[in-house]
Parts: sequence; C-alpha cells; structure tokens
Amino acid sequence: MLIGLGSVGTYLLDFLVSDADEAMRIVVVGRTREKLEEKVNIVRIAALIREKMRSQIEIADGVDLTDIDAIRRVIERYKPDFIVNSSRAYPGLKYGSISWTNFRAYGIWSPLAIRFTKNIMQAVSDACADAIVINTSYSDVVIPWMKSAGKAYPDFGSGNINHLVPRIRYAVADMLGVRDYWDIDVIFAAGHFHDVVISKEGQTEGVELPLRVFYRGEEIEISGGASSSEPDGDRRSIVKSDIFSRCAITMPSDSQRNMMNASSNYRIISSIVDVLRGADARRLFIPGADGYIGGYPVMVGRHDVDNGHHADADKKTVDAWIDESMFSLEEMEEANRRSLYLDGIEDVKDGTLYYTDELLEKVYNAFDVKLPKSVSWGEIEDTAEFLIKEIIMKES
Repeated sequence: MLIGLGSVGTYLLDFLVSDADEAMRIVVVGRTREKLEEKVNIVRIAALIREKMRSQIEIADGVDLTDIDAIRRVIERYKPDFIVNSSRAYPGLKYGSISWTNFRAYGIWSPLAIRFTKNIMQAVSDACADAIVINTSYSDVVIPWMKSAGKAYPDFGSGNINHLVPRIRYAVADMLGVRDYWDIDVIFAAGHFHDVVISKEGQTEGVELPLRVFYRGEEIEISGGASSSEPDGDRRSIVKSDIFSRCAITMPSDSQRNMMNASSNYRIISSIVDVLRGADARRLFIPGADGYIGGYPVMVGRHDVDNGHHADADKKTVDAWIDESMFSLEEMEEANRRSLYLDGIEDVKDGTLYYTDELLEKVYNAFDVKLPKSVSWGEIEDTAEFLIKEIIMKES
C-alpha cells in the first residue's frame, strides 16, 4: 500500500511494477481519484511498453490523512503486507530549500514530517494490522519521537543515510582505481545533517563518523593522514576526509532527487521479500532504526543464533536488527546525536522534541519568527500549522 502518490510514491510504483511480479498487488491511496489515475496510468503504460506490467494496481481514493478512521478503513479493506507512507504535510516543496540556504539545518521541519505519520500509525494500530510500515520523511527524528511517546512507530525509515552510502562506494572505487564498485561494502552511521553536508560540501563539520570499508571482503585501511594509493602491507590506505570530499557530486535539486528515496523504499521491500524467498541476509541503512535517533546499518535476514535470535527456519520468519559487527550501538548513537544536534535537534524524549538554542536563534535572525524550545506530542498539529503559515507560505 502506497499512501501518497507524489514523486516518491510514483517513482516507487514504477520500480515495483518493473519487477514484473504477478504475485504483487499494489494499492495506491490518496484523496483525489483523478490525480491518482493520471499517475497510475502513465506507470502502467510505460511498464507495458517495457513488457514489465504483470502486477495488479488498485486505487483507493477519498482518503484524507487527517482522518484516522478513513485510513483505518482502507487498511482493513486491503490488509496490506507493506505500507509505505510517502505523504507530505505540505506537498510540492522541498523544505530544505528554505532552511539550508538560511541556517543549514533541517530539524525545524520535524513537526511537519511526523504530522501524517502519527495518524497512519494510529490507524495501523486501530486496524490491528501486522503490516511492515516504512516512513519516508525525516525518520532520523520522527521514529524516535513516536517511540519515546509510547506510540506505535514505523518498522523502517527510508532515505537520508541511504542517499550517502552509494556516494561513498563510488568515491572509494574511484580512489582505489577499480571499476567494480558493487564489490565495495560500507559500514557507516550518520544522521541527516551529514547526509546533506557531505553530499553538498564534502566535509563533516569536524564530527568523527563511524566508517569502515571493504573491497571484495578485504578491509581497506582508512587513515587521517596524507593520501596514498600505494599498498600498505597487503592493504591500500585511503584518507577518510578524501572519501567525503569526493561525495559532493552534482545532483538535481528538484523532485528528481526523490528517485533516491523511492529507491531506498524499493530496496527495503525487495530485501525483505528476497529473504522470505530464501536469499541471504541483506544490509540496509535505516534512519530511525528501532527508534534510535539518526541513521544506522541494519541487517535483514533470518533469525541468527549468534545475534541472539532464533526461529524455526521452516516458518520463513525474518528479523531486522542494528548491525553492531563493526561499531557498538553506543558509539553510533553518539555520532548520530552530534549530527542531529547540528540539524537543530537537541533531544527527543518522553514524547517531546527539543530544538537547539542555536536553531532558535538562527530561525529568529532569518525569519523574525520565535520557535518554541520544545514541541510536546499534543502540540504537533499547532506547531506544524505555525511552520506552514509563518515560514513556508511567506518564503516559498
């Protein structure tokens, strides 16, 4: 079930039907049937041209995401295995186009990112659904915020850290002078701020981020000194800052960027399905993993006794867990908290989000707007409306 069919949802729909999987049924959910039909039809026809159209697509219109009962009814009707929330509280605008140019922080928009997600998760709970839920909007903070409030929260977040890891793989391949970049494995943890600042500027604002890199199973030494392409013993050595500097590659700034977020969603869905069908465990990179702030490497696979998990393999159950094989959860969480602080988020606890004092000052200087220091669970709607009226509508 795809809730919201903007650019992320439309790209994802196209990726899913390109699997030509006759067992797949896709339900698109939104408010206006005409708009949904337009996007569904172009995906259908394009897939037929490629001779890939094998899946069923159904439209569920008339669903207002402010109406929890309406969301619950559509979930009860279709009983999806996966639910992808790609909706936006204020569509047609990249919030970062306002914030980054003024004060280089995205966390200000957290109340908008959580606004519909909390309604969808309430509907999932009310429907007693066991669907796997994927959230597409600022999951670094949205998922921890929901968990800290004692609410149901999405199983996975998409995007953010997932956008940066492929850049790292390309950068390392270029530094090693190899063409098979697909044989490069990355273990990495970082919050949303560093997804943006590394992608745009090729630097980390002085924050040390957990990173290890492997080529064809052999670890590549990452140093902090001068670059070297000469072998160091049996291993080549590369400089971490050089890796990040090469991640700043030219990309579109409009809705085409959402091809990445849609690909992140597709990767989560396809990995789970592949594991259910017998494939080996897969490593994903998930913002908000298990309700922890920031982004983490996550394994999806069958229950593993060595990781403290086990199950009857005949039942084909799968599990997801944060990968602590290279870095401890504590050191990854610490790096993520430093990253999210630079993004304007001081903390998320007990159902309340706390902005940094630095963000409050920057927002006031940029827009002459006073943000509240904290946003409790009950203040989400009012704060979201405040952000729309006092900043977005005046600046866009």
